[in-house]
Amino acid sequence: MEKITLIFVGIIASFVSFASATPGIATFYRNYVPSACFGSQDQGKMIAAAGDGLWNNGAVCGKMFTVTCTGPRNPVPHPCTGNSVAVKIVDHCPGCPSTIDLSREAFALIANPVAGIINIDYNQV
Repeated sequence: MEKITLIFVGIIASFVSFASATPGIATFYRNYVPSACFGSQDQGKMIAAAGDGLWNNGAVCGKMFTVTCTGPRNPVPHPCTGNSVAVKIVDHCPGCPSTIDLSREAFALIANPVAGIINIDYNQV
């Protein structure tokens, strides 16, 4: 009986995590230093810049997000790899068409970079 309860709780938890995902748009960039949050400090490759809607005067600096590709925004068919990626917000992307501007390396883990722009779901970790 205890196993069944744990399985049931796990299933409910997975539904809650999917329900709390926020839809958005992702693009990618290539120049990571300097950044608005960390100046000249290298923060690695699994990073992102926040678009204006997420930036909140820098309050999002250093926060971690899980990002998953959900589909194309242009004629590139089936850009998604089926993977998710965890990224740290290190920069601001003022005026970007995207919610999250991923590093090229992070983008390539979840989608074909040829797509350039994709639909995503994201969650703060």
